Amino acid sequence: MTYEKRGSRKRVPKKSLSRKDLIKTLSKFFAANKRKYYNARSIISKLDLKNSKDSVQNALEYMTQDKWIMAGSDNKFTWNNKNGESQPQRVHPKKSFTGKVDMTRTGAGYIISDDYDDDIFVHPKNLKGAMNNDVVRVEMSMIPGRRKPEGKITEIITRALSQVLGTIRNNGNIWTVYPASTEDIHEIQIKDKNLNGAEDGDHVLLEITKWGKNQHKAFYGKILEVLQDQSDNDMAMQSILLDKGFELHFPQEVMDEAAAISRKITGKEVARRRDMRDTTTFTIDPETAKDFDDALSIKELENGNFEIGVHIADVAHYIEEDSALDKEALKRSTSVYLVDRVLPMLPEELSNDLCSLNPNEDKYTFSAVFEMKKNGKIKSEWFGRTVIHSDRRFTYEEAQERLDSKEGDFQEELNILNKIHHNLRQNRYKNGSISFESEEVRFILDDAGKPIDTYVKERKDAHMLVEDFMLLANRSVGKFIAKKDKIEIPFVYRIHDEPNPDKLVDFALFAKALGYKMHIDTPKQIAESFNALAAAAKENEQLKMLEPLAIRTMSKAAYSSENIGHYGLGFEYYSHFTSPIRRYSDVLTHRILFKNLKEKIKRVDKEALEQKCKHISMQERNATQAERESIKYKQVEYMEDQIGNTFEGRISGMIEKGIFVELFDSKAEGLIKFSSLSENYDVADSRLVATGRRTGDEIKMGDRVQVKVLGTDLENRLIDFELLEE
Repeated sequence: MTYEKRGSRKRVPKKSLSRKDLIKTLSKFFAANKRKYYNARSIISKLDLKNSKDSVQNALEYMTQDKWIMAGSDNKFTWNNKNGESQPQRVHPKKSFTGKVDMTRTGAGYIISDDYDDDIFVHPKNLKGAMNNDVVRVEMSMIPGRRKPEGKITEIITRALSQVLGTIRNNGNIWTVYPASTEDIHEIQIKDKNLNGAEDGDHVLLEITKWGKNQHKAFYGKILEVLQDQSDNDMAMQSILLDKGFELHFPQEVMDEAAAISRKITGKEVARRRDMRDTTTFTIDPETAKDFDDALSIKELENGNFEIGVHIADVAHYIEEDSALDKEALKRSTSVYLVDRVLPMLPEELSNDLCSLNPNEDKYTFSAVFEMKKNGKIKSEWFGRTVIHSDRRFTYEEAQERLDSKEGDFQEELNILNKIHHNLRQNRYKNGSISFESEEVRFILDDAGKPIDTYVKERKDAHMLVEDFMLLANRSVGKFIAKKDKIEIPFVYRIHDEPNPDKLVDFALFAKALGYKMHIDTPKQIAESFNALAAAAKENEQLKMLEPLAIRTMSKAAYSSENIGHYGLGFEYYSHFTSPIRRYSDVLTHRILFKNLKEKIKRVDKEALEQKCKHISMQERNATQAERESIKYKQVEYMEDQIGNTFEGRISGMIEKGIFVELFDSKAEGLIKFSSLSENYDVADSRLVATGRRTGDEIKMGDRVQVKVLGTDLENRLIDFELLEE
C-alpha cells in the first residue's frame, strides 16, 4: 500500500471541483462580475480551474435554467440582474413522469425516470404503497422553502414483486408466509381458502393478492405451488429472480400456444426463403449452452472472395404478433442467466428445440449475408429469411483448439473466419471503438450447487470471432434501415451516449496520479485515451485496476427508437439482431426489418415502439442486477468455507464506513472497516483516496493488499475482511 507523510509532500495541484462546488464557485464569480460576459474557457483561466471545458459548460447551462445567469452571444454568460443578491429557487410546474422506484433505508423513495434528468424524491407518506422497483407515475411539484422538487405517486403501473418464495407457518389459526429473501415484505397472510394444500413448514410459491400501504397494513396472498425437495440454493436463486420481477413459470395459455406450433419444415415455406442448406455452417457456443440462436456459414466464391453468412434463429416466424406467447416474451423481454441456471424468455420447447439451431437439423433463420475479402472489406450485403442446416456444434474450447492446432474438422473455415475477424476488429478500433474488457468470474459447483472453486473467464480468438461477426450483422442492419428511405423508419436502435463529464474529470485526475494522462477534450480523444489505457494495462499491473473505474464513467447502453449512435463501439448506427431467443429487442428488429426489405416502406408507430424500448431496457437492467446478485451470493457462499484464510486483492471502492477489497482469484469483494484500522480516515469526494486524520497517510484505489476473511453474511451478501499488511 502506498503512503505519503504530510511533512514530505510536494505541493498538490488544485483538484477538479465537484459539480456542487463548481456551481457555488461560478455563482460567486458572476455575482462579483455582474456586468461582464464570460465563456467556459475564459472562466477556467481566470479561476485556475482544473475542471474540463465540457464540465464547466454543462454547469453554466444548468445555471441558466435556474436563472442564476443568462446566456449571451458567442456562448458567453453573464449575471442575471433580476436575481438581486440571492440565488432564486428553480421553479418547476407540476409535471407527471413515469419511472422506477428506488427505495431508501429510511422508507422514502426516489423515482428514476428516463424523461427527467434528476431522481425525484418521494416522502414515505406520498408513496401510495409503492415498493422497490415498482413502475409508477409520479406527479412532481416545487415544495415551498425547498431547493429541489418533490414527487407524489399517483399510480402504480406495474408491481415489480408479484410472486414470492417462502415458508408457511400456522400461528394460532393464522397462516403466514415468511419470504425467503425479499427485504421489502416481512410476512404475508394467507386465508384458509387460498392454502392450496399447503401445510405448516412447507416451502411455497405464492402470488400477492393485496399489497399493504404501510407498516400497519398486512399483505395477503394465495399459494400457487407447494415446493418439493427445494434446497437452500434453489430457494435463494429463485428468490433473486422473483425479487427482480421475473416469474418462474409461464402461464398455461402461453404453454398451450407453444405446444401447438408446428415443428415441420415445409416445402411451401422453404420456397419463400433463400436455401443455404448446402453451405458449410456451424455454431460456436459455451459448453453449457442449450439454445443456439446464431450460426456462421462460409463459402469461397469464384472471384476469390468469401460469402459469410450470419444466421439467426427466426423466432418471429413462430411467434404471432400480439399472441399470448408474444405478450409474455415482451413482458419478460430477456432471458436471465444466473450462476447455475437460466430463466428463459421463451418456453424451453421453443428456446432449446424448435428455434434452436441444433446440429444436423434443417432450421428457419433470418440471415445477414456478406461478400467479403480476407481483409474484412465488404463488397456486398444481403438480408432475408433463409433455411440452413448446421453441420457441426462447436464449443468455444473446440473451436479454439482448431485455431491453435490448425487441425481437425472445419479448421480451414474457422481459420479463414479468424483472419477476417482480426481485420474487422482492427478496423473497428481504428474508427473509435473502445477495447475495455471486464473480467468475469466463473464457479465450479458440486452436485448441490455449492461453489468449490472459482476462476476468471478467459477470452480467446474463438469468443472474439463470434463477437465480431455478430457486431457486423447488428451494425449493418441498423445502417440498412437508417439509410433505407428519406423519411425515418422507426426502428430499435442500441444506443450508447458519451461518458459523464464530471465522472470523467474525476477519473482523469486519479489516472494522472497513477502516472497515466488522459486526454478528454473531445469524444475522439476520450476513446483514444481509453484504448491506450487498455494497452498500457497489459504491461502495468497497477493500471489494470483503472479499467473497471473507466467503465463506471460510461453511460449505460439502452434501446431506443431515437438513434444517437453507439459511442463505446464507435458505430453511427447499431441495432440488436442476433439473439431473438433471449432478447425481445431482436424479435422487434426482425419484424421491422422483414417488413422493409422490399421497396414499399412499412412504418410502425414510433411512440408505441419507444415505450417497448423503455420497457425492454428496464427489464435488461433488472436481469443484470439478478445476474450480479447470483454471482455475489455464490462468492459469499464460497468464502463461508474460507474464514480465517488469507488472500491478496486490490482496493476496489470506498465509503465513509471503510474500504472494499476485491480478491484476485474469486473476484469476491469484502469490507475493511475504518474502525478496525489504527486511525480514523476521511474519504475524498471522488471516493478514490482516504486520508488518515492523524498521520496524513493515504489509502488509494488500486492499492494491493493482503486480507484475512473475518466472517460472512450470506443472507445480506456481505464479507468482512481484516487488513493484514499496511
